[in-house]
Amino acid sequence: MSETAKNRLLLAVAIVLAAVYLFPLYWMYVTSLKSGSGIFAVPPQILPVDPQWGNYAEVWRTTNIPRFLWNSLVIASGVTLVTGLVGAGAAWVLARHRSLWIDAALFVILMLQVLPPSLMVTPIFVGFAWAGLLDYPRLAAVLAISAKTLPFFIILCRAAFLTVPRELEEAALVDGNSRAGAFFMIALPLARNGILVASLLIFMQGFGEYVYSASLIADNRLQPASIGMTNYLQPNVVNWNAIMAFAATYVTPILAAFVVLQRQIVSGLTSGALK
Repeated sequence: MSETAKNRLLLAVAIVLAAVYLFPLYWMYVTSLKSGSGIFAVPPQILPVDPQWGNYAEVWRTTNIPRFLWNSLVIASGVTLVTGLVGAGAAWVLARHRSLWIDAALFVILMLQVLPPSLMVTPIFVGFAWAGLLDYPRLAAVLAISAKTLPFFIILCRAAFLTVPRELEEAALVDGNSRAGAFFMIALPLARNGILVASLLIFMQGFGEYVYSASLIADNRLQPASIGMTNYLQPNVVNWNAIMAFAATYVTPILAAFVVLQRQIVSGLTSGALK
């Protein structure tokens, strides 16, 4: 097979995989514009026959979407701040110092990443209740989500710090800087691209998190948008077009951020890949 044919085949496979991956997103937008009968039409309507743009107006009228989105923004910002403050230093240490204990710490971090939230939520709830943090539900949710996202952040930022030449930090030490000074003045600025991308991904995880928020935040006024969608799940009926309209309103800003920052995200994710 020639090189051109191989490239065309790979491109075709990539297009098919992208279509399969993006189809649920497309179906969400299409369903949000369907009527109640159109959702259950046979055969399914690939395009809405009579777009119901009023579904969005109805959702905004019956649900306080701005409040839910604001709560999601507050929680996601808090998670990003806590994770960034704790994780950047840990990632730098794991990138600069190699020993048996450091390797063991990195292994533990990787193992923590695979633990599902449903497994951790019960001990976290009991511990937070003992510490009195449930009186501050959004703070409790921020801390719980930060504990979940921290391993992922550390792994990404460690790759970013590996791209920073160690010689630059050693030169700073020779010039009289401390270890902390070399970190803040040399390593942190040079690894900022990877750190910003990792922070963006952590923000999006916090923005869409459900399990910890549902378990720790009982007050409807403080709940994020991921929980607000469940208001349309009634015992005897599910208003699918309203749910999809709510979800489209909730997801579109995140998609827009990904589209605008896609090059920076790819660059940050691949930084350190050759180290």
